[in-house]
Amino acid sequence: MKRKNKKKEETLKRIHRKSILFNKRELNAINHYCRKYKIKNRSKFMREAIITAILRQFDEDHPSLFEDQPNLFAPSNPSNKNY
Repeated sequence: MKRKNKKKEETLKRIHRKSILFNKRELNAINHYCRKYKIKNRSKFMREAIITAILRQFDEDHPSLFEDQPNLFAPSNPSNKNY
């Protein structure tokens, strides 16, 4: 069982590095936020914020079965009769 646990740890190990540049105002806002909410691990905070935004966008953009279909329950336009 330890082998499986070790293999899982290896797949979750963070090995890819990304860099972010901030201007002074952005950095001041981040520093103020971290001081106010006593955030000690800024890399964890930024990683969670980025992943949360990505997952939220994925959730909003999920494909819909009826996405391109007309809404049958919407009020119809009386001047646009096609029957």
